[in-house]
Amino acid sequence: MHKRDLSLGSQTLSIETGRLAKQADGSVIVRLGDTMVLVTACHSSSPREGIDFLPLTVDYREYTYASGRIPGGFFKREGKATEKETLTSRVIDRPIRPLFPSGWAYETQVIAFVLSADTENDSDVLALTGAGAALALSEMPVEKTVAAVRVGLVDGEYIVNPTYPQRKTSRLDLVVAGTADGIVMVEAGANEVSEDEAIQALETAHKAIKQLVEMIDALAKEAGRKKLAKPEVKTDEKLAAYVESKAYASLGEAMRIKGKIENYGTVAKLEKELVANLPEEFAGSKAAVKGLFHDLQEKTLRDSILNKGIRLDGRKFDEIRQITIENTVLPRVHGSCVFTRGETQALVTVTLGTADDQQKIEMVDGETWKRFMLHYNFPPFSVGEVKPMRGPGRREIGHGALAERALAPMMPAEADFAYTVRVVSDILESNGSSSMASVCGGSMAMMDAGVPIKAAVAGVAMGLIMDEATGKYAVLSDIAGAEDHYGDMDFKVTGTAAGITALQMDIKVTGISSEVMRAALTQAKTGRMHILGIMNESLSATRTNMSAYAPRIITIKIPVDKIRDVIGPGGKMIRSIIEKTGVKIDVEDSGQVNVASADEAAALKAIGMIQELTQTAELDKTYLGKVQRITDFGAFIEIMPGTDGLLHVSEIAHYRVKDVRDELKEGQQVLVKVINIDPTGKIRLSRKALITPEEGGAPPAGSGDGAEGGAPAAPEGDRPPRDRGPRRDRGPRN
Repeated sequence: MHKRDLSLGSQTLSIETGRLAKQADGSVIVRLGDTMVLVTACHSSSPREGIDFLPLTVDYREYTYASGRIPGGFFKREGKATEKETLTSRVIDRPIRPLFPSGWAYETQVIAFVLSADTENDSDVLALTGAGAALALSEMPVEKTVAAVRVGLVDGEYIVNPTYPQRKTSRLDLVVAGTADGIVMVEAGANEVSEDEAIQALETAHKAIKQLVEMIDALAKEAGRKKLAKPEVKTDEKLAAYVESKAYASLGEAMRIKGKIENYGTVAKLEKELVANLPEEFAGSKAAVKGLFHDLQEKTLRDSILNKGIRLDGRKFDEIRQITIENTVLPRVHGSCVFTRGETQALVTVTLGTADDQQKIEMVDGETWKRFMLHYNFPPFSVGEVKPMRGPGRREIGHGALAERALAPMMPAEADFAYTVRVVSDILESNGSSSMASVCGGSMAMMDAGVPIKAAVAGVAMGLIMDEATGKYAVLSDIAGAEDHYGDMDFKVTGTAAGITALQMDIKVTGISSEVMRAALTQAKTGRMHILGIMNESLSATRTNMSAYAPRIITIKIPVDKIRDVIGPGGKMIRSIIEKTGVKIDVEDSGQVNVASADEAAALKAIGMIQELTQTAELDKTYLGKVQRITDFGAFIEIMPGTDGLLHVSEIAHYRVKDVRDELKEGQQVLVKVINIDPTGKIRLSRKALITPEEGGAPPAGSGDGAEGGAPAAPEGDRPPRDRGPRRDRGPRN
């Protein structure tokens, strides 16, 4: 067994190999605290023939045994990958995919198992670092070693691999993967951090990554396998020259056609004609010609940008495509928007629900609930294709998670807006940056639905064309499909006017320097502000009136000790209110009560019934009460449902009362004033405080002064009299 340790922040991260899964090509256990992840890397014994892509599969799994739990559900075992497992698999895949040499055709699989979860340290960055280590230890000829860290920003301090409690107070949740040379992948959510803060966080991350890479390389040197030779990629120079001579000029013209469908159709026609008209000497090289034609497309785009300073669609490097926005486009949904940027179009809708509609999330360390969710759909017609429509794939889940992360910081607190919010983005047309269209459209649709978001959010996808040999580069704003496909970077930045809310970056080059990152972030801010300006012109503030078809949720606060009164024995009381009004009622442990109904009048009626059950007596307030019971020393008056107080004989009138029954009858309504509420909740009432001495100064006929059972008159004013009644506890009736 071989093991290495590294201190990162306040904790120690360890990587060991040679103890578990020894038949894998490469295997490691990565540990931080009591969180442990086993990561393996394997490849097939022989390459696949006739493929022009990297056959890489990445799977990340969390098993509940890791935290000492049994999974929920009928079968009591893990099934389909959860959203976090899918997203983490993507996060691992993206930075390791560029590590493999061109022409690698062996089926390759990286698997990460969470073996132990301490509920303090997240396993995702450990799995990514483990993938880099497992590949470094294997015989696969990867180009570089990759590692990853998470960075938080708590009270102005950058923290490497923050714990879950630290992340709750952090303004930034940044996951960064990189090599010793630079950053290769970024995934972040943030609460309006500045560009400078983002750069500092990235630099902090890369400093830690370089330490991890150094440790992994030392471990690989000590315990790694001998690397296989890189596959030979031969290019027929004569054939390549022929393809360029025949297609370069016409291909440049075709790729400059504005419309995507016409552009792609013309390019496809050129390729078909080129293959069909091959001379006899190249007749057996049709597959090679297609590959060379693809390479020529990339060369055309890169030459135009780097050498001529012109984008194929004629835009400037920092120019955003034309934007149109349509709000309230669907009559029955609660909020809607069609956001179109260039040839990318998103139909985004918002549905408002109650607490019953929150999504339950089962994770390795327990269950959580989500009241805000965003789902992204990419139907095949959006790119003019025909494909079967099944459940969401990794791409849909990933794009939806990014857009959700961008908008989530702007959601109002539940105490201020008790609704569950679901946003759905259906991509109707796609030519680059559909996830960013989902962010912009999602922000507009939420405002259209009456969700009081803190600020509008916009997103822009940044691209990069770089010549690594010379260091020459160009940063592109709002990249289209071809610029994404043939470019070196896809860097998505979302935020408000005040700061960044989400980041996502993938690159195809060996690494990105701080200089390039800063240039991209600065240019992204300019683009974001431009888009926010257009969004503001379309809808400048959240609508005050909700859709007539949206549920109305009215929230009130009741004393915690009154919750039982609202619920009633066995839920009898709350069921009665629901049956009478048809509303939904959610009572929280804090005493917050949410009443939801499409009928506002019904909701108000239910609120009134709850308030009757939970109202409490107020000092110096007058009530029209009902005499419940008469005793020798006074009467008990019900001043509200379930609440009564003592009207002492001395507080009935300004004269001495011989017999309470001469003044009051059971069932009689009488005005009384609350003159005292003691710490135990006992209520003292006064009738005479509401009567002037002139009105009530003389006793009725037949009453006598000082008669047995009478009581001396109390001094005038609101000072509570002495209780001379029987010594027994008498609290408010329930």
